[in-house]
Amino acid sequence: MRDEGRAGVQARVQELTIARVGAAGDGVAEGGGYVPGALPGERVLARMSGERGALLEVLEPSPERVAPPCPHFGACGGCALQHWAPAPYLAWKAEQIRLALSHAGLRTDIATPIAAPPHARRRLALHARKRGGAIELGFKARRSWELVPIKVCPISRPELVEALPGLAALAAPLFACPKSAPTLHVTSTLTGLDVDITGVEARRTGLSGDARVRIAEIAGAQGLARVSLAGEVLFQSRPPEVRFGRATVALPPGSFLQAVASAEQAMAAAAVEAVRGAAKVADLFCGAGAFTFRLAEVASVIAADASEPAVAALRRAIGTAPGLKPIAAEARDLFRRPLSAAELKGVDAVVFDPPRAGAFDQARAIAGSKAGVVVGVSCNAATFARDAAVLVERGGFRLERVLPVDQFLWSPHIELVGAFRR
Repeated sequence: MRDEGRAGVQARVQELTIARVGAAGDGVAEGGGYVPGALPGERVLARMSGERGALLEVLEPSPERVAPPCPHFGACGGCALQHWAPAPYLAWKAEQIRLALSHAGLRTDIATPIAAPPHARRRLALHARKRGGAIELGFKARRSWELVPIKVCPISRPELVEALPGLAALAAPLFACPKSAPTLHVTSTLTGLDVDITGVEARRTGLSGDARVRIAEIAGAQGLARVSLAGEVLFQSRPPEVRFGRATVALPPGSFLQAVASAEQAMAAAAVEAVRGAAKVADLFCGAGAFTFRLAEVASVIAADASEPAVAALRRAIGTAPGLKPIAAEARDLFRRPLSAAELKGVDAVVFDPPRAGAFDQARAIAGSKAGVVVGVSCNAATFARDAAVLVERGGFRLERVLPVDQFLWSPHIELVGAFRR
C-alpha cells in the first residue's frame, strides 16, 4: 500500500482481494471497501478514497471476466456489469432478490431469470449539454453530474442509436434558456420516436416562440412522431402507438412504458398465468394498460392508476381490442386512496405494479380483501419484500414463486413478478 494525495486529501493505492459483488454492482473487498469493475475472487490494485475506490489494475482476473461490448463502459454510468459473464451475472441478480426476501423473513422458489437481450431497450433518458458551440448527448458518469457523450449503446434499439445526431440537433434550441439542463426522454414506438423534454428553465416565459418553431421544424425533418415539453405537445406528425396484447394504445406525452417489450410480455404472461381461473381481476397501478389488456383475455378487469392521461388512453384503446372481457378504468391516486377491501369485494385476484417506493398501504388493503390470488410486480426487491410480508402476515398469503426479469441489462436493477396464493 502507498499513499498519494494533494490539498490535504489522501488516496491509498491498495492491493485488494474481492469477496463478492455488492447490491450496487461494485466489487466488495475482503475487509471492506467498494471497487467498481472488480469481480469476486479477483486480486486488484485500486486507489481508495475512504471506502470507495477506483480500479487501477486487475492483477489476477476472474475466469468470469469478459470483454465489455461497449466502448463507453467504465466512463458511462448507465451500465455497471458488462464485464461479467452472463450466467454468474444473472445468478447474482436472483441472489439480490433472495437476500431482500430473507431480510423480510420470506422464503420462496426463485425461478431462473428471464434476460432481456442486447439492442432491445426502447426508451432512454438522454442528457444534453452545450460545450462550446456543440451539443452533446449522453448519460451521466457513475456517482457524478459529469456527462459522458455516447456514440453507441448496445442495450438500446438500433433506431434510438441511429437517431442520436438528430436528437442532438433537436436539443440545440433548448439552450436559448441559459440555465437549462435538458433531458430527452426518447421512446421507440410502432409509429416512430416520441420525445418528451424535461429540465428546461421555466423562468419567465420558458422557451421562446422562435425556439418552439425551430424544434417543430427539426422534429419534422427528423421524422419524429411527437415532441413534447414536460407533457406539452410542441410537435406531432402522428400519435405514438404501442401494442398491449390485442390493444393498440396511443401513449400520452411523457407516459410510463416498460423499458423492454419482451420483458413486458414475459411479466404480463406470468401475471395472466397466475390469475387464470379468476372471473374478476383488479389491475392496480395499471398505467396505460400493459397488463390490463392481457388480463382481460381471461377475466373482467377493474383498473386504476393515478395518471389521468394514462387511464384516458387505456379507455380509448378498449375499442381497438375485440373479444376481451369487460374493462372498467378509474383515475385514482392509490397512495392517497388505496382501493379498500370493501371496494375489492367480488375481486378474485389482484395484480399490482407500483413505482419503486412500493405500495405498503395498498398491500394492507389487499391483505384485508377476499381475493385469493395476488401478483406483485416490482423493480425494487426491497420494497417488494416489505409489501410481500404484509400480504403474508396480515392476509394469510403464501408467496409461491418469484420470477426475476432482467429488463435493465448490465445494471444492478432487477424486475420481478411474485405470485401469492391463500
